[in-house]
Amino acid sequence: MKKKKTLIVAFLAILLLVAFGGSFGSSQAASDTRVVKDNSGKKVKIPKKVKRVADLWHANNPILLMLGGEDDLVATTQLTRDNKLLTRLYPEVKKQAVPFNGQSVNTEELIAQKPDVVISADKAQIETIRKAGIPAVNSMFQDFKGMKKTVTLTGKILGGKAKKNAAAYNEKLNDDIREVKRRTAKAGTPSVLHIVNKTDLTKVDGRKTIVNEWITTAGGKNAIKAKGNMIDVSAEEIIKANPDIIIVGNTTSKKALKALKKDSRFKSLKAVKNKKVYGNPTGIFQWDRYSAEESLQLWWAASKIHPEEMKDVNMTNKVKNFYQGFFNHKFSTKEVHKILNGEVIK
Repeated sequence: MKKKKTLIVAFLAILLLVAFGGSFGSSQAASDTRVVKDNSGKKVKIPKKVKRVADLWHANNPILLMLGGEDDLVATTQLTRDNKLLTRLYPEVKKQAVPFNGQSVNTEELIAQKPDVVISADKAQIETIRKAGIPAVNSMFQDFKGMKKTVTLTGKILGGKAKKNAAAYNEKLNDDIREVKRRTAKAGTPSVLHIVNKTDLTKVDGRKTIVNEWITTAGGKNAIKAKGNMIDVSAEEIIKANPDIIIVGNTTSKKALKALKKDSRFKSLKAVKNKKVYGNPTGIFQWDRYSAEESLQLWWAASKIHPEEMKDVNMTNKVKNFYQGFFNHKFSTKEVHKILNGEVIK
């Protein structure tokens, strides 16, 4: 009987040890982690102190760098590492691994970098990474509200001063949105066509996109009624829309106008005849597409859509102040003029 009681006591002791040991283990694990909510609404558990970040979305890399994450970046994208202006400002990026080439992720190479967290904009990619046991957050956005969430999310991931930098950036973006809207509120709404690049003049950006967001905020209306990024439309649809203004990405105004004049389908468009065709600026990233430079895009677009209402705005100074304030880099006047002309600085 005594032996039986001894066995029961021993068994209970083991149960208590397992129970409390498990609790203590969970408490310890909890104290080493924290939870962030990504842009899809998913709660993701990440280390309390993040020291290694793999950023697999081209557009989010400049945001991460702007917030002070250069030393935390351990993996990036090929497009980011090939960006000569970005790597001139942030030379450490050139040393980082490139597990994402723009098409697919090399999971083995990603795992080898031992990231604390991965930032991505691709749902399928995120699921694959999570299945490999790596925390991954979705930072995709399609409007200014979403962009501010992304900046905040990236700041939270990095922690420390990055959170304050994120708050300062979002405050500036809010101020710029309000001021641009105020200036253009009573100036009418010219129709604006945004063409992705001059090599394919029927690939455009429709509604429910960040492009549509800055067009409308700057006092215009999208000439395209269809929804989506980089969508293919017919030449007939563009001719029917007959936009007042055409903005073309990845080129200069001179080259954009030349391409449209050369195309027999579009040379008679109102914007082409009136020479209201503009190449969109590119800085550290393309201003027109998910860029950390979205504040500058707003002012630039408004200056083209409503030049009278913006004639007192010194874009050169705005560009200089923005980059010095948020990227701690002083561009020369010559460099700023090149950026505003749609030229790519290397």
